[in-house]
Amino acid sequence: MEAETPLSDRLDDDDYPAYTMGRAAEMLGTTPGFLRAIGEARLITPLRSEGGHRRYSRYQLRIAARARELVDRGTPIEAACRIVILEDQLEEAQRINAEYRRAANQAAAGSEPGPS
Repeated sequence: MEAETPLSDRLDDDDYPAYTMGRAAEMLGTTPGFLRAIGEARLITPLRSEGGHRRYSRYQLRIAARARELVDRGTPIEAACRIVILEDQLEEAQRINAEYRRAANQAAAGSEPGPS
């Protein structure tokens, strides 16, 4: 049997599905229908409780809030979801590139000949 994660660790976890659909919609100032729509567009995939209810994490709520901003400015929901997905992919690619650059710079600095 697995040891249960302490509550304090779950509350600090951005990916812990802590929010019900109703609470998530209330926090975002939107409707449950909006959350269902961005789920259907595969922007976020909420986890399901044992009873089958959707549960959202803080990370998912930040993604949903970004989509809502775009929709509020007139972007169709499908396009807003695609934009948010592409922004997220770009951010991840930039993070990886920065790591590669740091590693390359460290390797170059380590291979330079020292003073004679």
